[in-house]
Amino acid sequence: MTLHAPSSSAELAEVVADARRAGTPLAVAGGGTRSGLGRPVQAAATVSTANLSGITLYEPAELVIAAQAGTPLREVTDALAAKGQRLPFEPMDHRRLYRTNGEPTVGGVAAANVSGPARINLGAARDSMIGLKFVNGLGEEVKSGGRVMKNVTGLDLVKALAGSLGTLAVFHEVCFKVLPKAEGERTLVLSGLSIPRAVEALSAALGSPFEPTGAAHVPADDAGAARTLIRIEGFAA
Repeated sequence: MTLHAPSSSAELAEVVADARRAGTPLAVAGGGTRSGLGRPVQAAATVSTANLSGITLYEPAELVIAAQAGTPLREVTDALAAKGQRLPFEPMDHRRLYRTNGEPTVGGVAAANVSGPARINLGAARDSMIGLKFVNGLGEEVKSGGRVMKNVTGLDLVKALAGSLGTLAVFHEVCFKVLPKAEGERTLVLSGLSIPRAVEALSAALGSPFEPTGAAHVPADDAGAARTLIRIEGFAA
């Protein structure tokens, strides 16, 4: 299979346009850590975002960060952590689940709408995406949204494309709104609850004023009793 690794948005657009003219199906690859998501791809060539890497904008005071699609996710989270900030949607790492290697990328997170436990309170990845630059199936470069939240008006292609798994466009830059990192975190663990009782406990917690950022029930198994977990985060008064 042919592998294309463009190093600019113009080169990416050219690869897609050439594939369209030739009628060649393209697969889109980032870090390769979520290859098990979605339907199997039948393609004659792959376009990789590996060479489209780097943080292009970070304004801590404005709570905004933008990075090229091939940027390792760790690079973004490390930059945010250094300023006491984080991605609100807490993207999970699929490598253990899918037994893959490689490094999760910004584009992969956006293309798969990858979200973690904090989604129940702070929203999914698409809810934090405010700007997107991509190449469509015609090989055209398109920009949607902006680098400040007030710029997001009209048809919100950003949220429409989040989770499309590369089937509608190839992302080359993503802009996120970010949040301050919580100063404290505690997880309440309730042991031995039946599923109905666990549902009651989780419902009560999620309806409380404490706004949990994580909630789960792990049924009993050979490793031990059932556990119901509720995570609460916050800041000093």
